[in-house]
Amino acid sequence: MKRIAIGSDHAGFILKEKLKAYLLKKGFKVKDAGTYSKGRCDYPQFAYSVAKDVSSGRQKRGVLICKSGIGNSIAANKLMRVRAALCYNAKAARLCREHNDSNILVLGSAFVNADEAKRILKVWLNTGFLGGRHKRRLNQIRKIEEEVMRK
Repeated sequence: MKRIAIGSDHAGFILKEKLKAYLLKKGFKVKDAGTYSKGRCDYPQFAYSVAKDVSSGRQKRGVLICKSGIGNSIAANKLMRVRAALCYNAKAARLCREHNDSNILVLGSAFVNADEAKRILKVWLNTGFLGGRHKRRLNQIRKIEEEVMRK
């Protein structure tokens, strides 16, 4: 069974619930890291929870949603082996998978509606990594991560 983690803050809660239902319908086992209501909360804890699962390998991929997507992107990308990509359209989703092997999709609920978010997610889930020169670049990023960890 395909597995994926998903999380949001209060501004992304409604969109998260719609995408969670979409993923379940597509046969995914979804780990919901919260939030579980529209009550005001802080995004870093949810970004960290999803990113930690992806970084550790417990989940192959994740989805994060907040109002702009920017905060979640910043927080998630602090963890090693995480390549969180903020996408506002399907072209960006395709490119972040083909070129960057993105393993966390980040969405901004203020910029995409549920239908567009589903299109973006579908493209992101169904696009593979191209490898080649892109693999060389990811290896360079991996070396930077390792150097940062040594310091």
